[in-house]
Amino acid sequence: MRTGALALRYLWSRPLAAVLNLLLLTLGLASITFVLLASAQIDRAFQRDLAGIDLVVGAKGSPLQLILSGVFHIDVPPGNVRLDDVQALREQPQVARLIPLSLGDAFRGFRIVGTTHDYLAHYRLAPAQGRAWAEPMQAVLGAQAARTTGMKPGDSFIGSHGLGAGGHEHGNDPFRVTGVLAPCGCVADRLILTATESVWQVHEKGMATDEEDRKALQAEREVTMALITYRSPLAAATFPRWVNSSTGMQAAAPAVEITRLLRLLGVGTEVLRGVGAVLLLTAGLSVFIAFWTAVRERRADLAMLRMLGATPLKVASLLLCEALWLALLASLLGLAAGHGLTALVGYLLEGQRSLPVTGRTWVAAEAWIPAAAVAVATLAALIPVVSAYRVDVAQLLNTR
Repeated sequence: MRTGALALRYLWSRPLAAVLNLLLLTLGLASITFVLLASAQIDRAFQRDLAGIDLVVGAKGSPLQLILSGVFHIDVPPGNVRLDDVQALREQPQVARLIPLSLGDAFRGFRIVGTTHDYLAHYRLAPAQGRAWAEPMQAVLGAQAARTTGMKPGDSFIGSHGLGAGGHEHGNDPFRVTGVLAPCGCVADRLILTATESVWQVHEKGMATDEEDRKALQAEREVTMALITYRSPLAAATFPRWVNSSTGMQAAAPAVEITRLLRLLGVGTEVLRGVGAVLLLTAGLSVFIAFWTAVRERRADLAMLRMLGATPLKVASLLLCEALWLALLASLLGLAAGHGLTALVGYLLEGQRSLPVTGRTWVAAEAWIPAAAVAVATLAALIPVVSAYRVDVAQLLNTR
């Protein structure tokens, strides 16, 4: 304990050098912590939201855009497709389940999604308050949507055109909230779900001037896309190709497109990891210079300790203990800064109704953060420690 206390005093006897080394180590560890937290949560969100969805079918355009808009709801869809064409897909023998989605409106930035009760069953969603919709113009809110808007069962709201805030309001067609979903940790937390007929009713009422127009619009009804689950994994080899070549729609395989997206995100992740590694390398060099200088400046102190009975191992352990103190403090600050940065990014993403990221979680890989700090500090202090161990008391006294 005396060695540890003396090492801490020695560490802060040079406050500028100590703060600089601590800052460099902290920045390196914080950047690596942020990468670990963000990448783990994004991977987990992708796996959770894509579970059970084998194919997304929608309008021609970018396949990745179709996945991001239809599954994660963080992009705009490429367009709509005819309801008749989507219903025809339901009759194909390869299709076990088809969930239609109709997008186009929002409420305070939260998307209103027209769908069927199959969507609730797919994500195992259950109301924490109230009940699911039973007829058009009724809606249930995801946990985050309800928390942010303050809506509860029995309240009414008016959707606005477009998938963001500030669009034209459909003032004559209010929705009534019938339930609030229990938190699922999935994309449904930030959605407002209603019957597909609700979306048709809102838009057809504003466009139809008489009964003839209404019938014409009903005959030309569209949906935005469909989420498909295969009856057999073998369908993945033929069904997407058939949709792309034989229909006017586009089929996008989530597994393929998300792999491409993660490969692109991986470049940024590797860059951040590289920055963290460079900072740790710089910190190690700075620690080495600081400790080497400290050994030279404290040669008289070290000789005095030896004269008072300290063994060479005791003197060397004093310097090593300084390095371990530095690693411990940097680990605590680095983990705290990494979690804080992740929480800040999560707050910004929440404001954009994007992927959920939080700093209030831990991943197993973070256990390597203190180990990395100890390794860098120990390696940097190794040569100065050996030098302190080999201090020749007689020579020092003679030179003085």
